[in-house]
Amino acid sequence: MRFTRQVLLLQIGVVVLVVGLGVALVSSLLRTTLSEQYGERALAIARSVAADPVVVAGAAARQQGGPLEERVQAVTRSTSALFVVITDDHEIRLAHPTPSQIGKRVSTSAQEALAGNDVVSAVQHGTLGLSVRSKTPIRQGDRVVGEVSVGFDIDELTGDFNRWLALTLVFGGGALLLGAGASALLNRRLRRVTHGLEPHELTELLYEREAVLHGIGEGVLAVDAQQRVTVRNDEAERLLGTPLPVGAPLPELDLSPRVHKAVAEGLPVDNLLAVAGNRVLVINSRAVKRDERSLGTVLTFRDRTDLDSLTRELDGIRSLSDGLRAQRHEFANRLHTLSGLLQLGHHAEAEEYLQTLTDTTASRAEPLGDQVADPYLQALLVAKTEQAHEKGMELRLADDSWVPATLTDPIAAGTVIGNLVDNALHAARMGARRPAWVEVGLLADGSALHVSVVDSGSGIPSSLQKTLFDEGVSTKLSPGHGLGLALARQAARAHDGDVWLADPGGTTTGALFVAKLPGLLADRPEEADA
Repeated sequence: MRFTRQVLLLQIGVVVLVVGLGVALVSSLLRTTLSEQYGERALAIARSVAADPVVVAGAAARQQGGPLEERVQAVTRSTSALFVVITDDHEIRLAHPTPSQIGKRVSTSAQEALAGNDVVSAVQHGTLGLSVRSKTPIRQGDRVVGEVSVGFDIDELTGDFNRWLALTLVFGGGALLLGAGASALLNRRLRRVTHGLEPHELTELLYEREAVLHGIGEGVLAVDAQQRVTVRNDEAERLLGTPLPVGAPLPELDLSPRVHKAVAEGLPVDNLLAVAGNRVLVINSRAVKRDERSLGTVLTFRDRTDLDSLTRELDGIRSLSDGLRAQRHEFANRLHTLSGLLQLGHHAEAEEYLQTLTDTTASRAEPLGDQVADPYLQALLVAKTEQAHEKGMELRLADDSWVPATLTDPIAAGTVIGNLVDNALHAARMGARRPAWVEVGLLADGSALHVSVVDSGSGIPSSLQKTLFDEGVSTKLSPGHGLGLALARQAARAHDGDVWLADPGGTTTGALFVAKLPGLLADRPEEADA
């Protein structure tokens, strides 16, 4: 049997039980109340008869029939009582609705009434049948001279009880129908809410949801139409680096602006890059609708930090290989020229040409010199120098640069310096000043590395200066940019450092970016020996 049907039957059973108990209780109370009412009514009649002077005198004289019988018949007719009986103090009938019973002892004991007490609502069987009767003493002064007994036919009480019980049953039946109808509506509502699923099916769905949410390697975040968090898994909290309590408004959470924008717009988003802490995430977003009603948005997150780090290293190696390839072509051309001069016998010209090549190579290698000891920084600067030379620009190292120690985290340094230099090269190439140049300053301060990058470009527009480090903000026209500075700042802040715009540039130079990277340099051997 389906669970909803079990619930319906249980509810109807409870309603029937409650209504049945209620009807039984009301019936019992109604029977008791009617008995008491008939008893009080009989007692009131008996007292009025016992207070009649004719009755008192007749009872004291033990007069049978006559005036007493007339009083009994009159009261019986006027009150619809079954009987009104008057006895003397020896329980002998002085008046009775049936004349043949006069002078006989009463069929039920009257000792309590003759003792001076009222008897109320006693259901007894007498000569006239079963009746509800009450008795009261007849007093002449302080002496009890007899008693009056008044009774009502039990059938009359039963008739009233049956009428009230029928009315009670009507109300009980109405309550039963109302309860059954409400139970049926509730059962229908339950089926609609649960989409006809049984409890064990809902349990299985819950287990499956938990298994899927916490078993996949992607972060999942679902929000409702009011942008409140409804579903999330542990991976989403780990990747986003912030707690995601269920029911919390999404705009109040410290998340990437791109996440807020994806939810606010409600449009499908595929493979959107965003920065969260020191991670680079790939975001996919889908709006969920059912029957043309918006249910919210579901976002998935994939971590591509490692892939992005490998990509940046590969970009550095590619830049270095491009530089070496350019050098190879350049050196091949120079060797061909030198070979031709020697073959033609122009030895003096060949010697002069060789001397010129030597001076040029030395001047291009001079920016590094002994100022930078770390091989990773050297390789990065050489690659960027060759890249700049290929594009007709000059990349130079500041005269006051000095980094005698090695790096403890080459990837973080490459992320910060590489992004700053790439942006500077782009700005210098797009600027109007010629020759175009970029100057990099590197300075060691204990274990901290200070970086400054300035270019010959036109500077940063005032409209971008406040949002320059936000995701998606870029001066490049082609799509897919806007993460370089955000990544650089995140990498620096991961080492308790920072990257900032020191000078937006203007008439003489382009923008000046400065970075501080604490703890990124290892102690030099001579310092460790000291």
